Amino acid sequence: MKPDHKTELKTLGFIGGGQMAEALIKGILASGIIHADRITVSDLSPERRKILEESHAVHTTSYNRDVAERSGLIIIAVKPQNVGQVLADITSLITPSHLLISIAAGIRAAFLEERLPAGTRVVRVMPNTPALVQEGVAAVCPGSSASAEDLRTAAELLGAVGQTVTVTESSMDAVTGLSGSGPAYVFTFIEGLTDAGVREGLTRDIARKLAVQTVLGSALLCRETGRHPAELTDMVTSPGGTTIAGLHTLEKGAFRGIIMDAVRAAAERSAELG
Repeated sequence: MKPDHKTELKTLGFIGGGQMAEALIKGILASGIIHADRITVSDLSPERRKILEESHAVHTTSYNRDVAERSGLIIIAVKPQNVGQVLADITSLITPSHLLISIAAGIRAAFLEERLPAGTRVVRVMPNTPALVQEGVAAVCPGSSASAEDLRTAAELLGAVGQTVTVTESSMDAVTGLSGSGPAYVFTFIEGLTDAGVREGLTRDIARKLAVQTVLGSALLCRETGRHPAELTDMVTSPGGTTIAGLHTLEKGAFRGIIMDAVRAAAERSAELG
């Protein structure tokens, strides 16, 4: 759920201007948390900088240090393998007034804190790609010096593009395996449903529309009713009917076990990256 309080941000910076950063910028601007003229984004790509300037009217730069100099709150939105270099670029400019939020997958808060001045306030966040349509979910966990207010600030920012949950650092690999990587599993399921429809004689356009809306509607039904998924499954499953025949095939193929294995594999890879 989104926090009830309203953070008054003076300056906000993004190091990395990729799709996730742009999704956050779009949601944050729509929420009114901060105006575009107080947002600075660094990115090495001139094309990305041009897109961000023209689409969102934010300031852009090719230098990470410009972000640290202009912004009190910094969101690190680069690939995990580039985080170390980013920290090396900005560490001499970080002061006690800065708050750093990292959305880099697998990078632990301790990794950030070891490369920044002692006592730097750090919050680690794991968002997911549905943030691109303001329907994401993000897990938030504090570094050793982050306050409750810092956590609320991070939750509000991420709440602009979906929902948030607060977890401990030890749970972040599981979060990465489930919600971070989960959209890919869902897209694969949608693709499988679509192909199945085509196999049964539907056109691909119709099959895809049926598959996408079925997944979307089912997810909304689960969220809005608050009912257990098993209870909702029972609502669709008549004795001796078509649904139980399909479910029997899924059970024979260990469908749920495969999903559980996929989440574990992704969580283990997240731990390796960290």
